Amino acid sequence: MSSEPATEALSTPVAWADADGYLLGANSAFARWLGVSSRRLHGQPLAALEIEGDAMARFLENTDRDVLRLHRMALAMPGESPRFAEGWLSRLEAGGWLLEAHPLDEFPSVDPAQALPSALSAALKGLAHELRNPLAGLKGAAQLLARRAAHRSDYDDERELIGLIESEIERLNGLLEQLLSPSPQRPHAALNIHSVLERVLRLAETEGGWSVRLQRDYDPSLPELSGDADRLTQAVWNLVRNANQAGATSIILRTRVEHGARIHDRLHAMALRVEIIDDGRGVPEELAEHLFLPLVSGRAEGSGLGLALAQQVAREHRGALSYRSRPGHTVFTLLLPQLSGDGEEEPHVH
Repeated sequence: MSSEPATEALSTPVAWADADGYLLGANSAFARWLGVSSRRLHGQPLAALEIEGDAMARFLENTDRDVLRLHRMALAMPGESPRFAEGWLSRLEAGGWLLEAHPLDEFPSVDPAQALPSALSAALKGLAHELRNPLAGLKGAAQLLARRAAHRSDYDDERELIGLIESEIERLNGLLEQLLSPSPQRPHAALNIHSVLERVLRLAETEGGWSVRLQRDYDPSLPELSGDADRLTQAVWNLVRNANQAGATSIILRTRVEHGARIHDRLHAMALRVEIIDDGRGVPEELAEHLFLPLVSGRAEGSGLGLALAQQVAREHRGALSYRSRPGHTVFTLLLPQLSGDGEEEPHVH
């Protein structure tokens, strides 16, 4: 088996191996990236190139899948400096394996947690374009329902649900517009974080298939926060759905004030702490180090974008998203700089 004619012209580092996982060759881009000759690579165990972790070895030894997504893998030949990349290990139809690496160390200023491959970006834009017409139809249907229900005596019972449908359609339209035509963030405004959490709880109550118990543990004395209510709703909603999909039977939304909170490299006099606590299966150990990277998911049907988006929203608000987890107890913590009583951000402490 030889992939040389098809891969030599590629600028993407590519290597190929036989069915037993021994390297048969690599294109010039792969050898140049690793800093070794193609001849030296020949006959080496493919999995031996992975110097941190054993994801490739476990995949090659026991798998019923044809593709393994690799997140920030460290590759090197013995005695050489490691090179970092995102990539895929794929089973070839003719037998054997193909390793495709997208180097991260060539772009040290790029945060891999924020860098979606260009192909995925294009696919998302195409999907966004296709979704605009169905959403327009849903918006029209919701408006028609509102007009019809307005003439009925029990309209008040349906007003809230119709309003929720309309507001969610508008939020989805905003997300699609952002994908199609990225624009600067909207100016932040004063908001009550509990209004955001109540909207998330309402979404959970109206989405089918939920048997989880949703609980509130709010600090009612919290001052207002400066932020984007729609973006924060999306972030918390992703975290709540993630907990539900992890098999939780109970989810608690907790708010507290944290004094002297360190967020990244700044110490703030006061911050808002939002915790999403669940009793589900917990974060799989093999995903722990890569959980916030795009396309990382513990479910076969998962998109792997929900937690990456939640982390991005935290950053947009100068905050941080973290977690701690064990089976039966997982806590995702959203820490956000708080507003003082006059509406200005609390000064940070040096």
